[in-house]
Amino acid sequence: MAVSMRDLDSAFQGAGQKAGLEIWRIENFRPVPVPKSSHGKFFTGDSYVILQTTALKSGSLRHDIHYWLGKDTSQDEAGVAAIKTVELDAALGGRAVQYREVQGHETEKFLSYFKPCIIPQEGGVASGFKHAEAMEHQTHLFVCRGKHVVHVNEVPFARSSLNHDDIFILDTKSKIFQFNGSNSSIQERAKALEVVQYIKDTYHDGKCEVAAVEDGKMMADAETGEFWGFFGGFAPLPRKTASDEDKNDVSFPTKLFHVEKGRAEPVEADSLTRELLDTNKCYILDCGVEVFIWMGRNTSLDERKSASGAAEELVRAAERPKSLIVRVIEGFETVMFKSKFESWPQTTNVTVSEDGRGKVAALLRRQGVNVNGLLKTAPVKEEPQPYIDVTGNLQVWSVNDQEKILIPAANQSKFYSGGCYIFQYSYSGEDREEYLIGTWFGKKSVEEERASAISLVSKMVEALKFLPSQARIYEGNEPIQFFSIFQSFIVFKGGHSSGYKKYIAENELPDETCKEDGVALFRVQGSGPDNMQAIQVEPVASSLNSSYCYILHNDSSVFTWSGNLTTSEDQELIERQLDLIKPNMQSKATKGREAESDPHLFSCIFSKGNLKVSEIYNFTQDDLMTEDIFILDTHSEIFVWVGQQVDSKSKLQALCIGEKFLENDFLLKKSSCETPIYIVMEGSEPPFFTRFFTWDSAKSSMHGNSFQRKLAIVKNGGTPLLDKPKRRTPVSYGGRSSVPDKSQRSRSMSFSPDRVRVRGRSPAFNALAANFESPNARNLSTPPPVVRKVYPKSVSPDSAKLASKSAAIAALTAGFEQPPPARQVIMPRSVKVSTEAPKLTPESNSKEKPISIRIESLTIQEDVKEGEAEDEEGLPIYPYERLKVNSPDPVTEIDVTKRETYLSAAEFREKFGMAKDAFYKLPKWKQNKLKMALQLF
Repeated sequence: MAVSMRDLDSAFQGAGQKAGLEIWRIENFRPVPVPKSSHGKFFTGDSYVILQTTALKSGSLRHDIHYWLGKDTSQDEAGVAAIKTVELDAALGGRAVQYREVQGHETEKFLSYFKPCIIPQEGGVASGFKHAEAMEHQTHLFVCRGKHVVHVNEVPFARSSLNHDDIFILDTKSKIFQFNGSNSSIQERAKALEVVQYIKDTYHDGKCEVAAVEDGKMMADAETGEFWGFFGGFAPLPRKTASDEDKNDVSFPTKLFHVEKGRAEPVEADSLTRELLDTNKCYILDCGVEVFIWMGRNTSLDERKSASGAAEELVRAAERPKSLIVRVIEGFETVMFKSKFESWPQTTNVTVSEDGRGKVAALLRRQGVNVNGLLKTAPVKEEPQPYIDVTGNLQVWSVNDQEKILIPAANQSKFYSGGCYIFQYSYSGEDREEYLIGTWFGKKSVEEERASAISLVSKMVEALKFLPSQARIYEGNEPIQFFSIFQSFIVFKGGHSSGYKKYIAENELPDETCKEDGVALFRVQGSGPDNMQAIQVEPVASSLNSSYCYILHNDSSVFTWSGNLTTSEDQELIERQLDLIKPNMQSKATKGREAESDPHLFSCIFSKGNLKVSEIYNFTQDDLMTEDIFILDTHSEIFVWVGQQVDSKSKLQALCIGEKFLENDFLLKKSSCETPIYIVMEGSEPPFFTRFFTWDSAKSSMHGNSFQRKLAIVKNGGTPLLDKPKRRTPVSYGGRSSVPDKSQRSRSMSFSPDRVRVRGRSPAFNALAANFESPNARNLSTPPPVVRKVYPKSVSPDSAKLASKSAAIAALTAGFEQPPPARQVIMPRSVKVSTEAPKLTPESNSKEKPISIRIESLTIQEDVKEGEAEDEEGLPIYPYERLKVNSPDPVTEIDVTKRETYLSAAEFREKFGMAKDAFYKLPKWKQNKLKMALQLF
C-alpha cells in the first residue's frame, strides 16, 4: 500500500528525504511545520507529529514517527495527530514505526531526540501562547525521574510535593537548587544535573548560581537553609504516595486481537506465534503498558486508520490512557514486538536496491563468483581502519595446560588452530602506556586450555589494576585491530600443546599439525603489508577460490597460485608471506555481508547469572555512567565498557556479561557466539572504541562519582575540570598508502640473515642490516618485548656501570631525535635503567636480547651537527659527579631545576647522547625522563 505525494497534506511535502528531525504542530486540525529553532519546545494544550529520519550505512533511510499529546490537548486534535501519522507513514513507503507519546510518559527513544529533557509550557494554539520572556520569572518546582533519560514534570510548589525517592529542581529567580532524595541513585542525580544546566542556559542565560541539597542534611549548611526557606522552614517529608506509574507496573496478561470493521475481536490461541498474523489484516497486541498495532502489507490506508482508532478505544475503555501505543508494519517489526512471541522466524530481505549493489558484489566475490558486471557500477569499498597505533610493543604466549609460555619474537605471529594464545600489546597514549590484553582461541583448541587462558588473562589485568582493555577473539572472527597489531599473521593446522595432543589421542583423531616436510596449502588474504594473513586450508582443489591467492609447499618445492579475480596487490602479498612461511626457497607461479545498522548501546544489570539490558537511544559519551556497565554492539564486535566505580567482583565478570549478551541475542539478529568481545575500562578507552562517540577524554579522566563529576561541570560553566592532560586527537590509523606517514609505520618486514636477498627490500638495506644484527637477533617482523620503566633513586658509579648506563640513555634518546622512517625497526618508548645492563621483563624470553643499541647510537652520532654551541653563556661548569642529586659533594648555589646546564658541552653530549640545543627542543616530559635516568632531576 502506498499513497501518492500529490494526495498528501501539503505540510508533509518533501518530508523524510534527508536525515534529521522534522516536527509539525496540529493547528485548526492541520499540521503546521515547527521551525528548527523551536524544536524541543512543546505546549501542554497541543498535539504534535515528529519524524526522525536516520541514514543507514547502506545509504537507505529509516523513519520513526511519533505523535505527542499534551495533557490539555483536545480529543479532536489528538485524533487528527494519530491519523496524520498514518498518512505520513504511508507516503514514506509504509515502513516507519509509529509511537503514541503522552505528556509525562514519553518513550526513552522520543526523549533521546531532545536531550537532556523537554519541559512543556502551559498554553497552546487554542488558548494563545504564553511567552516566558515577556513575563516576570516565577518559581517552579520540577520532579526528575530516570537513570538514562530524564522525565521532567512540573509539580505544585509545595513541601507536600517533595519525597525521599525522587529528585527535585527548584528554579528561583537567582538560584537553581537540586534536591536529592535520600533514596535516589547517583546516576539519577547526575542526569538531573543535566536538566539543571539546561534550565540555567535556557531560562537564565547561563547567569545564575547552582546548589545541590542533600535530603536529611541539617539546616547548618547555608544552601540547605536557603532551600528550606522557600518552603517556610525544614520539616519531615511525607512518604511517597502510589502514583499512576506504580499502578501501571502491575503485570497484565498479553492478549491478541484482530481488527474487524473498526472493532477489536480477540484471537483464540494457546501461544503467540508468527503464523497467527495474516498479511491482509490488522492486529492489536495488548501487553498492558504497551499496546502494539500490527498492520499487514496488503491492508488499506482506511483499515490502518480504523485499527489505530480501535487501539485508542481499547486503552480508553480499560482506563489506561497513558499506555504506550506502537504501530509496526509487516516486515519491519521492532525487536520489542518480536520478543512478545514464542517464535519468530529469521527472515531475509531479498530486495536489492542500487545502494546495496556494492555489498552484493563484495559478497559474491568472496564466494569466487565472477562479478565484473556488478563491479563496474559498485562504489569503491572504503578501506577499514584499525583505529589503534600499530607501532607499539607486542608479546605473545601460548597456553599449555595451566601455564603460559612466551613465544620468541620471530614466531609470535604464527598460531596453530589447536592452540590458545594470550597477547599483550602496549602502545603510546597521551600521557602513559596503554595496554590491550587478549586471548585467541583456535577452532580446534580444547575447553580446558581456553579456561586456563581466560584465568591467566584475568590475573594479568588485575596485576595492572584493571587498566588494560581486554579482547576475546576466535579463529575466523578476528577484527581489523587484531590483524593490524600482528600485521603478518599465519594460522597452521594442528597444535603442540599437551591439551591438544591429549585430546586427539583420547579421541583417536589424526594429528594434522603442519610439518616442514609435509604438504600444506595456505590461503593468502589481507589489504596490504600492514594487514596480511596466511590461513592453512585442506590441500585439495575444492579449497581454491578465484578471489584469493594461495601458497602450496611440499617438502622442497613451493608453488603459488593466483585466482583470476585477484589484483596485483593480492599477488604482492604472496611474495611477503613466502618470506615467513618458506623464506629460503624460490617459488613457481601458476596461472559476508557488511552490517547495515547503526551501533546499539545497552546498560546492563548482571545478577545471579541473569543479564538484564536496557537500550540507550541516540547515545553520547555522557550516557556512560562510572557506576555502571554498558555494552556497545557494533554488529561485528561487542564492547563491554566498565566504569571506574564498578566493584571488583563485577569487573571480573565483564567477559561473562559480554558472552551472556551474545547468548541471549537481545537484538534477535542471530549473532555468532564467537563475535569478538572487548572489555574496556573507563579512563583507558582505546581509539577503536571512542570512534563511536564524540569523545572528550577530559570527562573520562575526572574523579568522583557521576553526580560529583556533573556537579563540577555545572558549577564550572559546562567545562570539565581536567585531572590529567587531554588525549591527543587520534591519527589516521592503518589503510594502504603509497608513502606511509609516521602514523602508519610498519613492523611487518621480515629479515633472514642467511638469505642473499629478502623480498621487498633492496640489497643495500639488507647488507647494512646484516652488519648490525647477529644471527641470534630477534626477527624484525615484530616489535621488541615490553620493557618496564624503573628509575633507581641512587647509583654507585664505576666505569663498567657508567658505560652500561650511557648505552641505555643512548637507546632512550634514539627515538627522540627523529622518528624512524617506515619499515625501520621501532624502538620501545622506554627502557629499564639500573646499575646493571638493561634486562627484559620477567615475563619475556630470557634467551632473547633487545635490539642492538649500536644501531641507535650510530644514528644519534650521525644526527649531531658540527659546530653546535658548546657551553651556556655566563654559567660555570661543574663535573657530572657533583651535579647528581645523590652526590656526596653536591654543588651549591645553582638552579637545581636545571642541573644539566652546568655540564660542559663535551660531558653533556657524552651523558645525553646529543647537544644541548637538541635536548631543549625535546618536550619537557622527555627531558625529565633523561634527567631522572642520570640522577639530575
